[in-house]
Amino acid sequence: MEYQETANTVADRLLSYSKDPSGWKVCKKSNDVAVYWRPSTEFPGNVYKGEGVINACPEKVWECLKPEPNGLRVKWDSNVKRFELLEQVTEDVSVCRTVTPSAAMGIISPRDFVDVILVKQYEDGTITSNATHVGHPGCPPQAGYVRGFNHPCGCFCAPIPGEPGKTQLLSFFQTDLGGFLPRSVVDSFFPSSMTEFYSNLTKVVKSLK
Repeated sequence: MEYQETANTVADRLLSYSKDPSGWKVCKKSNDVAVYWRPSTEFPGNVYKGEGVINACPEKVWECLKPEPNGLRVKWDSNVKRFELLEQVTEDVSVCRTVTPSAAMGIISPRDFVDVILVKQYEDGTITSNATHVGHPGCPPQAGYVRGFNHPCGCFCAPIPGEPGKTQLLSFFQTDLGGFLPRSVVDSFFPSSMTEFYSNLTKVVKSLK
């Protein structure tokens, strides 16, 4: 199964990112998150890493993050306008289309992304999403959207030993937005976007209690 193999490879890649401290440089910090970057080995851009602690257990944080149509994610994540399931490959692997709104005061026009996503749980209780771009016959590029490409990206909701009501949230983004965007726009967009992502997530998790 090609999608399954791709998804497994992404999970291995993200796990290696999470364990490799080398080369990361801080580019933005807030109360909720520290955002780091380093050059991507996947494409001519950067991979961004977010690290923060959310005041809720991993299951509750995951409830807000999980990639599903009509899930909580589309309600609070300002970068996700629509989320569509294209194919359920196995219980844990799906192919999905994500639609994003225009951003950076309209400089970045609406995008869509087609990704294979693997939801994986590790023995220590960490719940992860692992995604990368794929082609799908049911979703060719569409008018009105620039097709972007996610390279291995995802989130790790990890329990913190001795603190059952807290979650270490590690996130990785490395996205080719496509189109003809100035590099400076892209480089400033992701750190700000990730800071907002953690801030909005913190608020929505608090509202669930």
